[in-house]
Amino acid sequence: MPRKIIVAMMMMGISGMAFAGGMDDSLRYEVSIDQLEFRQTHGANPLVWKADAWIGKDLHKFLFKTEGERADGEIGELETQFLYSRAMTPSWDLQVGWRHDVKPKPTRDWLVIGFEGLAPYGIETETGLFIGESGQLGFGLEAEYEYRLTQRLVLSPEIEVSLHGKDDEDTGIGSGFSDLELGLRLGYEIQREFVPYIGVNWTKMFGETADFARDEGEDTNDIQIVTGIRVLF
Repeated sequence: MPRKIIVAMMMMGISGMAFAGGMDDSLRYEVSIDQLEFRQTHGANPLVWKADAWIGKDLHKFLFKTEGERADGEIGELETQFLYSRAMTPSWDLQVGWRHDVKPKPTRDWLVIGFEGLAPYGIETETGLFIGESGQLGFGLEAEYEYRLTQRLVLSPEIEVSLHGKDDEDTGIGSGFSDLELGLRLGYEIQREFVPYIGVNWTKMFGETADFARDEGEDTNDIQIVTGIRVLF
């Protein structure tokens, strides 16, 4: 995440204020709904969301993240994270904290260690190492790039992958490369804070994760048409 104020302060040579912004380093907050969308697929049209909120200053922040899925009047997936974030460079933050998987049952808790920021070429990147119960390990990577077609039209390719160290049959997670999600969304910026969009989303499960899904009668490979909004407060 670029921090022009921070860079300017560093260039002025104000010692002891790196990544802090000096007198301008006031307490701020932001709420962002990155995805709030319906996914059109055979059998169900689930509502999917991904959102976060933070409060803090340039150097230190506290974050809340949530994502999940609701279909047929029931929440099938729900994950929350409570994190402390510290700016390590103008473009990258270190994040540590707690993740709680509410659904599917049984619930699971994880220690989170990750990084979030801008990779080369302006790719928004989020990584996380998850340390769970009974020696379970997980790793997640999310990346998104925004390509501006016009002043208002924005095309956003996205990728999300996850890996796990051990099988967890109760929650349908298999060891190794678990799942892959690719998305392409076209948004129209009515305002910077309000962007309706349409797109396509492809999900695929692998290995034992796919086997667990087949045993439950679920699809392991799905293409979905999505319609939704992005909102920034």
